[in-house]
Amino acid sequence: MPQPHHSSLRAASYALEDRIPSQKISQSHGAAWKEAEAQIFRRSQQEDEVLVPAVAEPLLVWVISGEALIEERELTGEWTKSEARAGSFFLTQTDAPYLMRWQAHPEHPFGVMHLYLGLTLVDRAARSLGLTPSRLRMRDISAAQDAFITGVLTGLTAELQTAPSANTLFVNGLLESLIIHLLRHYAEIHPTCTHHYSPLPAWKLRKALEHMETHLVEPFDLDFLAGLCELSRFHFSRSFHNTMGQSPSRWFVQQRVRRAKDLLLQTNKSIIEIALTIGYESPSHFAQVFRRETGVTPRDYRKL
Repeated sequence: MPQPHHSSLRAASYALEDRIPSQKISQSHGAAWKEAEAQIFRRSQQEDEVLVPAVAEPLLVWVISGEALIEERELTGEWTKSEARAGSFFLTQTDAPYLMRWQAHPEHPFGVMHLYLGLTLVDRAARSLGLTPSRLRMRDISAAQDAFITGVLTGLTAELQTAPSANTLFVNGLLESLIIHLLRHYAEIHPTCTHHYSPLPAWKLRKALEHMETHLVEPFDLDFLAGLCELSRFHFSRSFHNTMGQSPSRWFVQQRVRRAKDLLLQTNKSIIEIALTIGYESPSHFAQVFRRETGVTPRDYRKL
């Protein structure tokens, strides 16, 4: 049976993976990775806008290959640009969702590694340095270069791709060295406990997202989703909003529209058939919702 903290890491990584279209190259598994989650992806050349959910665990993204112009912003903020190349890293432990987009160099594959660092591992390393874990938080870092981090992640990348399984002692040593380095150079100490927000735990977020995505044709049911996550309506809605930056019902509508876009472009189904497929019995209601979300009618979107 998987340990709770590892289940949370797995759910957090898959929740973000679901949001970003890409080709997965490698996925961590086995006892060596019980306190961390690692994935290697080949990203698309361009992505217009991706919502990155709030995560409780520190997330380190390392550019393995390629170059890209990457932009990030808070949900209501301005875009900030950074130029990433092989060896660049991004670090976040955000208590709020944010948006990102990128344009990669067309001549080189844009490969990245995602490394989720379990709180049990981080807390243990913090205590070894005489620090109070509840008062620590990683700073947001974008497209920085650090020779030590590059060396450690090069070793973890190689071990991640080792068959049949990674060496537990080797992986643990690299992870602990990495965490101590991050705490020494990239962490902030707050005078009070930093856990003042209330995001939805990763495994509950994934459960809710999966249910909505597989039941788009059915009416939105807040009570069922709250019960699925063992929360009240109020606490589920608030935690979902804190994690995704929007209400559950708003997210549900956006997924319906995203599915409608795919059907409009990839099939010859009529507007009425598409409306019924995603849960709208009235074509006019579907068209109204679609236009509100996209700025154009379904018919015009298909023409474009």
